Amino acid sequence: MTFSPFDPIRRIVCFIAACGVRSALMISLLVPFTALRPAVAQSGAADVLVLSNGDTLHGKLVNSSGGKITFHSDALGDISVDWDKIKELHTSGSYAVLDKSVKLRGKKDAGAIPAGQLEVTNNSIAIRSEKAPAPAAIPVANAQYIMDTGTLEKELYHQPGLLTGWNGAATAGAAIVTATENQYTFSGGVGLVRVVPTVSWLTTRNRTSLDFTGSFGKITQPAYTNPLTGIVVPAVVTKSAIYHADAERDQYLSPRFFALVQTAFDHNYGQDLDLQQIYGGGFGLTFLKTPRQEADVKATIQYEKQQFISGSSANQNLIGSTIALAYVLHHKLVTYTQGLAFIPAFNNPHAYSANETNTLAFPAYKNFSFSMGTLDSYLNNPPDSLPPTKRNSFQFTMGLTYAIKSKY
Repeated sequence: MTFSPFDPIRRIVCFIAACGVRSALMISLLVPFTALRPAVAQSGAADVLVLSNGDTLHGKLVNSSGGKITFHSDALGDISVDWDKIKELHTSGSYAVLDKSVKLRGKKDAGAIPAGQLEVTNNSIAIRSEKAPAPAAIPVANAQYIMDTGTLEKELYHQPGLLTGWNGAATAGAAIVTATENQYTFSGGVGLVRVVPTVSWLTTRNRTSLDFTGSFGKITQPAYTNPLTGIVVPAVVTKSAIYHADAERDQYLSPRFFALVQTAFDHNYGQDLDLQQIYGGGFGLTFLKTPRQEADVKATIQYEKQQFISGSSANQNLIGSTIALAYVLHHKLVTYTQGLAFIPAFNNPHAYSANETNTLAFPAYKNFSFSMGTLDSYLNNPPDSLPPTKRNSFQFTMGLTYAIKSKY
């Protein structure tokens, strides 16, 4: 046998050709299966909504509450329809229906909720499921909430992660003036609240809130030389700084009554207050709760430490309380929030304080809104100084607010 230097090359070429034939054969076998995938994905039946005027929509039922249903259509997006404008509704997925007569407080009541495929005709909801082949009928007027079973199970059994389930807003504003005097002011704040469960049709188990507001301003009168005397007048700087931060955890013992722990930190340059720290706990009551309004009253026992800028001789360690009222109003054109707090000290009756906050937010564009707010704080025991320190501090702010909502 004679050896040719081209034999290794021929072998490589033959090997590549053979691999190509195998690859082509595998591809030819896989193509039919791949081509079937879109058909399989599209074979899932859609929900069907028939309106009173005869129009028919295909898509997916999102949920129902307040006498309306939300239905998603690829052509129209999410639409909201009153029940009295619906002739028929047929779902392919499984949904849970909360009857007005069912009081759902937690996991133990989950078995009382009927769930399955829905057939809505003649103002009646028929529910078909494997557990109950005979359809259970519920009048449309009694269906308080409808949601898919996945949402129900998540709200009942799932605890949100550290960064999920938060709702709130961030606000920022600024003013800058350059003239004979230079002036600038910056203000902002972030407020976050997480309620678990995150839906209104379940009794609240706990609520966590985080807040920060602050403003900083500076007015500078530049140094100048008096032309008559030749004396250099030094620059005059006036500063203002007000900061507040708090955190609170509420654990509901009943639908309206809750225990709480809280902490708060305050700094107010105008009141000579370097840092006020509060750590306490107590109880609260939600005495007003509607879809548009909510009001809480709270009382705590706490430790309070006051540190002043002028010196340690005025610093105090106090045992006291916070008696507070919180109110929220949601309207189509405005959201109004108000907070009132009176903070007495038991071991020093003169060392009490109080504050009030008011905020109005007007929707502007998508998640943005225009907001105005006031912060009025009173400190009864500022240290003696020259010029005298005022006990009351009032602040008015305006800014742009962005709504924050993290998925659950």
